[in-house]
Amino acid sequence: MFLVPTYLAQSRIHGLGVFTPVAIPAGTVVWDLNPEIDWAIPPEALAQFPEPFRTRIRHYCYLNVDGVYMFCGDNGKFMNHENAPNCFEDDTRTIAARDIAAGEELTCDYRAFEHEPQPHDLG
Repeated sequence: MFLVPTYLAQSRIHGLGVFTPVAIPAGTVVWDLNPEIDWAIPPEALAQFPEPFRTRIRHYCYLNVDGVYMFCGDNGKFMNHENAPNCFEDDTRTIAARDIAAGEELTCDYRAFEHEPQPHDLG
């Protein structure tokens, strides 16, 4: 769940992205896993979802190190990948890697937490 204000807007990276209307200092925890908001879906449960719902949900999930699909219940599912992102992951948290300006897109490195790469290139 985001711990800082966010909004969705057109991304220069891909489709929609997550942006912040406020300046965020480096080291700020911007997102933390919240089981009341973020949905843990075992692979066998995901397999039971009907199509096209299963594919749509999977598009917005990541497979964690425990083999469970995680579906962010907030704007987190719209964070885009960058090779040099302005946020990094620390266990269940996403932290600002540097000062982030108001109006800037929040980005992460999918390779830090996605254990089943999507078909798009993460170069």
